[in-house]
Amino acid sequence: MQSRLAALAGGLALGLAAAPVAAQDADTVVATVGDTEITLGHMIVARQTLPRQYQQLPDEVLFDGLLDQLIQQNALAQSVDDPTRATELTIDNQRTGLLAGEAIGRVGQAAVTDEAIQAAYEERYAEAEPSTEYNASHILVETEEEAQALIGQLGDGGDFAELAREHSTGPSGPEGGALGWFGPGMMVPEFEEAVTSLEPGEVSEPVQTQFGWHVVKLNETRMAEAPPLEDVRGEIAQQLREDAVQSHIEEVVEATEVSRAEVEVDPSVLSDMSLVAE
Repeated sequence: MQSRLAALAGGLALGLAAAPVAAQDADTVVATVGDTEITLGHMIVARQTLPRQYQQLPDEVLFDGLLDQLIQQNALAQSVDDPTRATELTIDNQRTGLLAGEAIGRVGQAAVTDEAIQAAYEERYAEAEPSTEYNASHILVETEEEAQALIGQLGDGGDFAELAREHSTGPSGPEGGALGWFGPGMMVPEFEEAVTSLEPGEVSEPVQTQFGWHVVKLNETRMAEAPPLEDVRGEIAQQLREDAVQSHIEEVVEATEVSRAEVEVDPSVLSDMSLVAE
């Protein structure tokens, strides 16, 4: 296919004129292999599965090479009179997977509308009570004694950021211990409790968490504002899709007669390809 595409690209570079074409649709037959018809529809969906480097090529470059590929595949497929059981089962699984994917796609697409996104945004943000966000810094050390010594140095006029850069074992140490802004639930409980008990500018007593001992300084607070709709549109759309798909799956499975066979199966057979090799 690569040599055919290269030749076609060269022809286009020379400015070869294209012949006029009649109206066509997905059922337009472009080739027949044995008793099998290859249509434009087959070519269209096959184009979508090409490797990325081919996806970027113009359609006129791809056309003949893609048709050659489908002709070859069909000829080869027809030469196999007795496909293995594994191949037959794989075809079954692929068909099931494709149809399931189409069902999921339809449900997800139907769920994501401008109206649904707006309603979800208002439910999540418009009626939510304002929450406090915190900007804090910390110095993380291994022992309570080290933490207490640092608090003493701060009381004697030591600079918090400099002490953090010198002593903190946490990843924020090189940044002077700065943690930036965070909201409720974003820190471990012991740390959050210490932060919320401080006034801006205050330094905590030693605080123990699973990471070690902290000296915490609350820099400032602010009331969290609802983000603009456009900033969270993608997140909301994804959640709407996931919720709709999960609900649909549950409904479909519930409405479908499903019977699990009462047979004991050794899970190790999943790796036994000899069972499907004939």
